[in-house]
Amino acid sequence: MPARWLRILLPTAIILVWFTAASFGGPTFGKLSSVSSNDQASFLPASAESTEVRDLQKKFTDSTSIPAIVVIESSAPIPAGEQAAFVALGQKLGAVAGVQQPTGTAATTVAGPIPSKDGRAVEFIVPVEDANGVKTVVADLRSVVDGNLPADAQGWVTGPAGLTADLVNAFGGIDGILLLVAVGAVFVILLLVYRSVVLPFLVLLTSIFALTAAILLVYAFASWGWITLSGQSQGILSILVIGAATDYALLLVARFREALGEVESRWAAIARAWRASLEPIVASGATVIIALLCLLFSDLNSNRSLGPIAAIGIVFALLSALTLLPMLLVLFGRAAFWPFRPRLIGESQHSPEHAELDSVRGLEGIGGLWRRVGMLISSRPRLTWIMALVLLGVCIAGLPQLKANGVSQTDVILSQSDAVDGEKVLGRHFDAGSGSPVVVVADAARADATLAAVERTPGINAASLYVGNVNPTSAEARHSLPPVVKDGRVLINATLASQADSGAAEQVVRDLRHTLPATDPRVLVGGVTAIALDTNDTAQSDLMKIIPIVLAVILLILMLLLRSILAPVLLIASVVVSYAAALGVSAFVFNDVFRFPGADAAVPLFGFVFLVALGVDYNIFLMTRVREESLRIGTRPGILRGLGVTGSVITSAGVVLAATFAALAVIPILFLVQIAFIVAFGVLLDTVIVRSLLVPALSYDIGAPIWWPSRLWRGQPRTLRSESGARTR
Repeated sequence: MPARWLRILLPTAIILVWFTAASFGGPTFGKLSSVSSNDQASFLPASAESTEVRDLQKKFTDSTSIPAIVVIESSAPIPAGEQAAFVALGQKLGAVAGVQQPTGTAATTVAGPIPSKDGRAVEFIVPVEDANGVKTVVADLRSVVDGNLPADAQGWVTGPAGLTADLVNAFGGIDGILLLVAVGAVFVILLLVYRSVVLPFLVLLTSIFALTAAILLVYAFASWGWITLSGQSQGILSILVIGAATDYALLLVARFREALGEVESRWAAIARAWRASLEPIVASGATVIIALLCLLFSDLNSNRSLGPIAAIGIVFALLSALTLLPMLLVLFGRAAFWPFRPRLIGESQHSPEHAELDSVRGLEGIGGLWRRVGMLISSRPRLTWIMALVLLGVCIAGLPQLKANGVSQTDVILSQSDAVDGEKVLGRHFDAGSGSPVVVVADAARADATLAAVERTPGINAASLYVGNVNPTSAEARHSLPPVVKDGRVLINATLASQADSGAAEQVVRDLRHTLPATDPRVLVGGVTAIALDTNDTAQSDLMKIIPIVLAVILLILMLLLRSILAPVLLIASVVVSYAAALGVSAFVFNDVFRFPGADAAVPLFGFVFLVALGVDYNIFLMTRVREESLRIGTRPGILRGLGVTGSVITSAGVVLAATFAALAVIPILFLVQIAFIVAFGVLLDTVIVRSLLVPALSYDIGAPIWWPSRLWRGQPRTLRSESGARTR
C-alpha cells in the first residue's frame, strides 16, 4: 500500500512543483526587458580607459545623458526665413519628457539649429537624460520632428540615442517571436522523430517549464544588480534552455522506449531508463555549465554575466529532464508513444550475450542507416576518418577570411532603421562625428597644450574645452568662456572627421592615446568611439584567455567520466577541428553570401563556448554508451553498437539544437544572426561528420588503446569473445 500511494503522490508532487514555478516564471518572461541593458558602455570593466572617462564626465555634467541627433534635410537650400521655425522646433525638442533640462535657467540644453555648409540641412543635438527610457524619448522626439517639418523636408532622429532606441526595438521580438519560432521548429522535428502526437507535447512542456523557472531566477538576479542582462543574453537563454532540455529529453525517452521493450511495468521501465540516462545527462549538463561559467573570467560584463545566466538555464533544463519528464512519462506509459506504442519483446532478444556469435561485431539488432555506417567504419575505419578530416580541412580553409574585429553600430541592425538612415544623411552634410565627439580628460595646468595636441591630430576636425551646459549663439562666444575645472582636470571635446563608429575613428582614438601622454601623462581618452574600441579589444583579449580555460576544464571532465586520457584528448581535438571548420564556412557565407561588413569581436568566443561545450555534449552521449558496451563485448564491437543505438537519438538532438539556435536569426541583429548560423551549422557538422564518422572511425582504428591508461584498454570484455576471428579489442 505505501508503495502504491508513493507512485501516486510522487508524480503529483513533482508536477505541482513545476507548475507552481511556471505560474510565477511565465508572467516574468515579459518583464525581462525592463531589467536588461543594451548600453555598450555598461559592458566594459571599470578599468577600461573609456569607462574612467565616462565616470569622470559625471563630475562635469551631473548627468548620464546620451546625445540624440535630429537632422533635417531639404531638397533645396533652406531659406533664411525658416530659421525662426527651426528655433521653435528646438524649443519643442527640449520640452520633450526625458530630455535633459538645464538648472537655474529657462534656456534649453538642445544645441541648434546648426546649419550645414551646403545650406540644405540643419541638425540639433538633444541630450537624452534617461538611458533606460531612451526608446520612449526617441519615439517622442520623432513625433515632434514629424509634426513640425517644413515643406519639402525630411527629418530623422539618430546619434547614439537614436541607434540605441532602434536596437531596443529590434530586440523586441525576443519576448515572443523568438520563442514561438523555436518552439514551433522543435515541435515539427519531434513529430517527425517520434511519429507521435503526445510525446512532442510532453517534451516541449518539459522544456518550457525549465525556461520559465530559469527566467524567474534570472529576473531576480538582474533586479538585484547581481548580473548584467542584455538583449543578446536574453535571447541566448531562451534558445539554450529549449534546445538543451529537448536534447536531454530525447536521450531519456530513447532509453524509456528501449526499457519498455524489455519490461512490462512502466515504473520499472522509467527507473531503468533514468539510471541509464543519469550519467550521460548529468555529465553533459555539467560540462556545458562549467564551460559557460568559464565566461566569468571575461573582462566584459556582458560576457561575464552570460556565463551564470546560461548556466542557470542549463541547471533547470537538467532538473526538468530528470524530474518532470520521468513523471510525465510514467503517467502516460506506453500511451505516450501513441499510435506507435513499443511492444514488450523481452531482455533476451536485446542482450548481446544471447546474440549469434557472428553478431558480436556490435551490429546485432541494428538496421537501416546506422548499420550501413557501422559496416563502413568496421571495414574501412582509416579511410573513413581520413576522408572526414579532409572534408573538415577544406572547411577550415576559409577561417583566415573571418573578419571578427567589430562592426560599426550602424551595421548592427539588419532591419530598416530611422537612425541608420539619419547617419547617412549626417554624413552627406556635416562632419560625420559631430554628434559623438571624442572626450579627452586632461590636467587643467596643461589644458592649452593638450588642446593644441588634439587639434593637430589627423582625423580631428575641431576641438574645444568644455565650458558647461550653455548654448552661446557663436563659436567665438563659446571660446571666450572659461573651461569647467573639476579636481584639477578639464574636458576636451573633439569632433571626428569620420563617422564615430568607423574603423577610421577608432584609429584616431588609438593615435590620441599614443601621442597625448607626451603632453599630459595623466590624459585619458574616451567617448563613444573609445567605448567601441575598448569593447572590441577586450573581446579579443577574452578569446585568447578563455579558450584555453574552457578546453582544460572540459578535458578534465572527460578524463574523469571516461577514465581515460587518450579518448578525451581525441574528443577535444575533434570538437576544436569542428569549431574551426564551422568558422571557416561561416566566413565564406558572411562575406560572399550575406555580404556582411564583418562580425562582432565577441562572435568567435560565443561560437567557441557553445560549439565546444555542445559538441562535447554529443560525444559524451556517444562515448558513455560505447564504454558501457565495450565493457560487455569489447572495444571495437562496443564502438559499433554504441554508435548504432545512439545514432538516431543524437542526430535528432543535433537537429533540434540546430533548429533552436537557427531561430535566433528572426531577430534582426547582426550578432545574433551570425551566432545563429555558426552554432546551427557547427552543430549539424559535428553531429553528421564528427560524431557519426570521425570519432567512431578513429576510435575503431585505434581499438582498445583508446581507453589508455584505464584497465579497459588491456582487459577483456565481460561476455563471449568472437570465435570467428573478428577483433573485439
